[in-house]
Amino acid sequence: MANATELLRQGRRGEIWQKYCGFMDLSLAEFMQIQERLLLEQLHLLGTSEIGRHILRGRVPTTVEEFRQNVPLTTYKDYAQWLTDKREDALPRKPEWWLHTSGRTSEYDIKWIPFTPQMVQRMSEQAMACVISAASSRKGEFTYEEGDTALFTLAPFPYVSGAMGIGLEAEFAWRFLPPRKQAEQMEFAERIEEGFRLALRDGIDAFWGVTSILLRIGEQFANGQSTMKPSAFLLHPQVLFRLLRAFVRSRLAGRNYLLPRDLWTVKGICAGGTDTGLFRKKIEEYWGRTVVEAYACTEGAILALQAWNTKGMTFFPDTNFLEFIPEEEAVRSRSDGSFTPRTCTLAEVQPQHRYEIVFTNFHGGVMTRYRVGDLIEIVSLRDDEVNIDTPQMAFYSRIDDIIDLASFARLTERTIWRALEEAGTPYVDWTARKEYEGDQVTLHIYLEPKNGQTEVNGYREQLHNALAALDTDYANLHSMLGMDPLRVTLLRPGTFQRYMLARQAEGTDLARLKPAHMNAPDGIVRRLLQASGEVN
Repeated sequence: MANATELLRQGRRGEIWQKYCGFMDLSLAEFMQIQERLLLEQLHLLGTSEIGRHILRGRVPTTVEEFRQNVPLTTYKDYAQWLTDKREDALPRKPEWWLHTSGRTSEYDIKWIPFTPQMVQRMSEQAMACVISAASSRKGEFTYEEGDTALFTLAPFPYVSGAMGIGLEAEFAWRFLPPRKQAEQMEFAERIEEGFRLALRDGIDAFWGVTSILLRIGEQFANGQSTMKPSAFLLHPQVLFRLLRAFVRSRLAGRNYLLPRDLWTVKGICAGGTDTGLFRKKIEEYWGRTVVEAYACTEGAILALQAWNTKGMTFFPDTNFLEFIPEEEAVRSRSDGSFTPRTCTLAEVQPQHRYEIVFTNFHGGVMTRYRVGDLIEIVSLRDDEVNIDTPQMAFYSRIDDIIDLASFARLTERTIWRALEEAGTPYVDWTARKEYEGDQVTLHIYLEPKNGQTEVNGYREQLHNALAALDTDYANLHSMLGMDPLRVTLLRPGTFQRYMLARQAEGTDLARLKPAHMNAPDGIVRRLLQASGEVN
């Protein structure tokens, strides 16, 4: 089937939308029909393989109901004996790619995931759907032109984001800045610097990547820290014209500093990450374009995508069979191994309810009733504004990233992040975890402020008030239980940079350089304190 470039050359723009984003037009009944048909095809494939027979317990289900009743929920440990050694002879189909993600625990340094040619093709089309939606203002729209530029800020292959970059290149004739093969040979900081240097000449039409990168670049501009090194390149006529036009735009806006939106008119921005919704307004202020969010993971590729109105995300119907564990049962099953939680399908979810997502790969993949560990929220059963007739979701939290205080308040990364923003002190980075002082549970936040602040008590009170305003259960810890759980340690300037440089010198993988925001283990916190000079 023709890709987006071929369809564009033939003048078939409307077909481009239908090919990549037509899933937004499905009714819920049509969505479920696709789900059930592809699941039965997948079960037949699984039953022909060693790994499939193990997961299916030697019996191939013939109905969706039988599958949900008899096949157990799984985690990576159920596949590790085959996937760690890349045992292709045990798989239902020979993979085209082996992608990996970093392990979140010491149990697995990385997790290898096989992608069949059909999975690769579908992920490539999904990635293209994301950038199309990000540049649209209505259904059926396609605004890109052949040769449009895309800033390359993706992790290298075989990370899933790097694989998506290859897929995007296969679907449309982008010009990546810097070119993808060149970029993959560069260190990350070098890649970003070179990409922006080239963008001064060639412009930026599309961005696909991580929200925090967009935010950081925008902040550097706003703070006057984005200095351009003098070079002959700045004398290029296109660069000079772009810079002069940007200075005029900034002065007309009443600013004496440049923002990215002064330099570039971006057609579409698609990004992912826990912080996307939190910083959407800031990114729009910096870049002049709102962010369309996608939800993805290595084990399941791209699972859902926002429409251009940036409300809830719509699930893709044809990459994974979707199931959902109600939040209370998901939490209970994590602490009680004998408890088997129930699941529901997308046709059975309820609005304003949270669920742990469970999925089964289609197209010869192996992850079956797989618990990736994410909590999502169903925000509505349809999107009336743009007439999408399937349930809409938002990412809520990693289920193992919830900080439970006295079984009374459950704080997520997003809640703490919002509170830090509300507290008003600029910061470099942070990590938070549950600790104990004797028999008293505490929420301890380790934070490196940007402004060199060292007075912790006033800041702790500001942060406490922000958390109480955002989370009623946290506020009730004090009013109902008399608890005052918040502890704050302010780290010295440069702490996170010294920590990451030390990890990099040890050869630590790119995805594991930064400490986790939530529930970092003792060893990580100790090393942060060492980097801050707090302990020997």
